[in-house]
Amino acid sequence: MTQHPAPVPAAPPDVGTAAPGGGTSSARRPGLPGWGGLRDLEREAAVTALFDRHHTELVRLAVLVGAQGDAEDIASEAFCELYLRWPRLRDPAAAPAYLRSVVCNLVRMRLRHLQVVRRHPEPGLPDAGSAEQEVVLREDHREVVDALRGLPDRQREALVLRYWLDLSEAEVAATMGISCGAVKSHTARGMAALTKALKECR
Repeated sequence: MTQHPAPVPAAPPDVGTAAPGGGTSSARRPGLPGWGGLRDLEREAAVTALFDRHHTELVRLAVLVGAQGDAEDIASEAFCELYLRWPRLRDPAAAPAYLRSVVCNLVRMRLRHLQVVRRHPEPGLPDAGSAEQEVVLREDHREVVDALRGLPDRQREALVLRYWLDLSEAEVAATMGISCGAVKSHTARGMAALTKALKECR
């Protein structure tokens, strides 16, 4: 019986139809599946370089958009998806946007899964945050992080990408797969909701 691969989060518009899948981090790079050959060596070198540049940024992104103790796993999974889809990448410059898109989509899927799990809880210990995740939460005011997590997914993602990662509207649009106008709308609504939430908790 043929096994079909698990569904992959949608890619941003500047990545091929089947799409590909910062800061230096001491985290272990994910194991990358390879088939040998020069092209695979080039692909592994390219993805490894991207890992060195963007891993910390992606862990931070995962935490801020709502990852529950598995931010590093999510970031590593994004690099594995990029590696598998590298041959179909139209423009290597689109890779960071694709990685951010995968992270946002993976967090969104996990949050939905958690909502289901919480309706049918099982006894067990809560997930412990990684060392990097704890650093991110120390660096960012916990009050703000908690308020961010109360926002709708798209508003939270737009705010984090635009103001925490300091991306341009075009980069946010590419990451989220929406228009620049929609980015403006999500960030405006998200900022209004965030401001209101912060006022209420003070």
